[in-house]
Amino acid sequence: MAIDVGKHKKKISDQKPNINLVPFIDILFTIMIFLVVTSNFSATDVQTDAADVAEDASGKPNVTDITGDQEYYIVPVANLHKVTVNGQDRSDAISGSAVGVQAKVMDEGQIVIKPGEIDIKTPNGISPEQAVQRPQL
Repeated sequence: MAIDVGKHKKKISDQKPNINLVPFIDILFTIMIFLVVTSNFSATDVQTDAADVAEDASGKPNVTDITGDQEYYIVPVANLHKVTVNGQDRSDAISGSAVGVQAKVMDEGQIVIKPGEIDIKTPNGISPEQAVQRPQL
């Protein structure tokens, strides 16, 4: 039995190379998943002094338990520059990107936290001066 080498060479030389895209797509998705998991998507666009920025400020309030017997609770907000209580500006109560808020205001009032500012509506009988206080840091 004879092997026809010429016919086999012609068959191989006539074939066009195939590029398999499945491994390429798998690698591409793996890299994309890695980048999404390891990326930090928080953005800050407010310019502040270095003294006002806390080391561990994340832009979210760090109040986890307001059921204790404390009179005021510290509410830290990254780049905090404005505090409004019942429409009155109380930005003088800010210390180190945080403000002290009375416990009754936290329980019964309304607090809206936006990037860099806090808007507080107090329950009846509490003045803006009583509602917020400059924390002693």
